[in-house]
Amino acid sequence: MSEPLRVALAGLGTVGGGVIRLLDANRELIARRAGREIEIVAVSARDRGKDRGVDLSRFAWVDDTTALAKQPGAEVVVELIGGSDGPALTLARSTLAAGRHFVTANKAMIAHHGLELAQAAEAAGVALKFEAAVAGGIPVIKGLREGAAANEIARVYGILNGTCNFILSKMESEGRDFAEVLAEAQALGFAESDPSFDIDGVDAAHKLSILAAVAFGTQPAFDDVAISGIRHLLGADIAEAAALGYRVRLLGLAEAGTDGLFQRVHPHLVPIDHPLANVTGSLNAVVAEGNFVGRLLFQGAGAGDGPTASAVVADLIDIARGEFGPPFAMPVASLSAAPKADSGERRGRAYLRFTVADRVGVLAEIAAAMRDAGVSIESLIQRGAISDGSVLVAIVTHESPERSIAQALEKLRGSQSLVGQPMWMHILD
Repeated sequence: MSEPLRVALAGLGTVGGGVIRLLDANRELIARRAGREIEIVAVSARDRGKDRGVDLSRFAWVDDTTALAKQPGAEVVVELIGGSDGPALTLARSTLAAGRHFVTANKAMIAHHGLELAQAAEAAGVALKFEAAVAGGIPVIKGLREGAAANEIARVYGILNGTCNFILSKMESEGRDFAEVLAEAQALGFAESDPSFDIDGVDAAHKLSILAAVAFGTQPAFDDVAISGIRHLLGADIAEAAALGYRVRLLGLAEAGTDGLFQRVHPHLVPIDHPLANVTGSLNAVVAEGNFVGRLLFQGAGAGDGPTASAVVADLIDIARGEFGPPFAMPVASLSAAPKADSGERRGRAYLRFTVADRVGVLAEIAAAMRDAGVSIESLIQRGAISDGSVLVAIVTHESPERSIAQALEKLRGSQSLVGQPMWMHILD
């Protein structure tokens, strides 16, 4: 058997500890599959004295994380620090400049700086691997980059944030409101103390921009992702969706067309018989549609020490075998700089929810705004007064251009009849 693949590990949080435990537990199996042992030789983290439940005495400790890029004997650096910039980015740049392989679970860094890092890796002839950056333990990057490599991908979409899916599933199964379920998710560790990146869709948008680049052969374009989260969702929205035969899911969706690359993270009504409607709890799932392979569904745990560590070690096994290619499935020079597609002419059905004052003429005002914008109403549901005396009105539209729906909502902006902002969710058809 060849010499071990020697690894320097930056970050000893949940995932870092999981990587060490996985390499210990499956050492013999991993060595057989990789053709050589995989051995951690150095580690670095902020707190040297913290008990992480693993024996760190066998590894060299490096106080300056960025110095791991030049750690003697290490062929690969694994970065599990997080953050789009700062020490993580410095370590990535330094590692690739030193001609060493780099593995990361850092979706924010890849979304913002992936093109630059891919260029550096290509120039140095080394691997840049980030399977763990998208959907945790689900091998969706490998599936798109390798398994579906012969296909033209028409669309890729899915549930990319476990925190939001946990919240939506709880609201759905228990009839509770958003704020209450969010507090429970925080208590259970499914949501951060500041959950903004999750519930406002930013985390999912990072992952979507990476998926789109791999699926369509485009340069990562995070700034072109339209983002809307679930912060303003009501329990009543979940109930209305169920009554209509749908479940609410926060989806990231990307399509490449003649007018450019369309990318959006937005809550959707998903038909109850669609596979994504039955993905519950903190699970993730991604659907890719290829022109020869058809619809592919990748589903599994999107976070956690075990699943994410599994993806990190899978990348290390590839490197140990000498199996790695362009980070985004094709050489950097072949990645297109696709323009941002205009969503205005996209046609689809929509769910619109209004909280309105309980008085005569409100429904006529809403209907007139829809009529004037050219939006046809398929169904309109009015529910009784809620605690503050206001009323919920839910509308499902016929297929319409998104620009028309936006115009209708703009016509209603500032109306004295509306209490708060309307909720707009797309219907996945």
